[in-house]
Amino acid sequence: MSKPLIVIDPLPRTIEMIFDSETWQRLEAVADPVVFESGPPSEAELDRALANAEILIGQTALSRSRLERAPRLRAIFNVEGNFLTNIDYEYCLARGIRVLVASPAFAVPVAEMALAFGIDLARGISDADRAFRQGEEKYGLESNHTSFVFTGCKVGIIGFGDLARAFRRLLDPFRCLVKAYDPWMPDRLLLEHDCIPASFDEVLSTSDALFVFASVTSENQGFIGARELSLIRPGGIFVLMSRAAVVDFEALTEAVGSGRIKAATDVFPVEPFPVDHRIRRLPNALLSAHRAGGMVEAFVEIGRLVVSDLELILRGLPPVSCRVAQPETVGRMRSMPVKKS
Repeated sequence: MSKPLIVIDPLPRTIEMIFDSETWQRLEAVADPVVFESGPPSEAELDRALANAEILIGQTALSRSRLERAPRLRAIFNVEGNFLTNIDYEYCLARGIRVLVASPAFAVPVAEMALAFGIDLARGISDADRAFRQGEEKYGLESNHTSFVFTGCKVGIIGFGDLARAFRRLLDPFRCLVKAYDPWMPDRLLLEHDCIPASFDEVLSTSDALFVFASVTSENQGFIGARELSLIRPGGIFVLMSRAAVVDFEALTEAVGSGRIKAATDVFPVEPFPVDHRIRRLPNALLSAHRAGGMVEAFVEIGRLVVSDLELILRGLPPVSCRVAQPETVGRMRSMPVKKS
């Protein structure tokens, strides 16, 4: 009995990046892979491969007409990390083609970086390091006049998906009071994760440390602007870990530049980011080049999540490891294309 055909079009990922040897062996045990890795396949090559494929792994553009030419397709696994806008989701949902994304692979690495940012800003670690290297260090209490102890502080979380849930677990030893806001999540779920459900403004105005994990949608671009940033208490910290489009980045720059708040961000409106932007020169800003999730461990976990769900689907069972596109929300999700250098 022949194995089902799987088309793998992983770019910008590679097979070596996302599949360790054990995971690749598991994949080959249940399916016959056709791999396009040396470069994007031609239209004709892709159509020929998809004609008999049951699974697609990759970020391939899938219009309705192309999907109609793939009558056996059962599932599409995106291995980049977001629900991209290059797929006809309406057609997939109507035909029972599951569209999945392996974004949970990034949850722990991003959560770990968020915690590091929060502690760094609260204690002024990077700022003190820069001052020391310039011979401008201060000692003892004098060096901590803008710092606070992170343990026991009031934490606010905006957006409570996979990243935020992984982050909440890391907060347990710090005994923080945690308030959370996510209009797509029921209060019951927030309570189960030991968070106090709160309004958007309450989370902003009552937290010492704010962490933003909200995904960008067609409805919330720039929803954290000058008014919202003004609600953060003087001396508070703001950590942006999801997508820059949820924040008015110039308003954030102004708030940090005024000295009212400290901020850390791993994401930017355009990447690579302009070298002359003002935020690069602000001492209250901690900046990271979209590297929180870019870990070897995360990329290998992508392959494990995909193969785990792939095995279930081929057995006629529902996937449980990756995120599945939902008809109520997938059309509202937006993923910023990153400019490649």
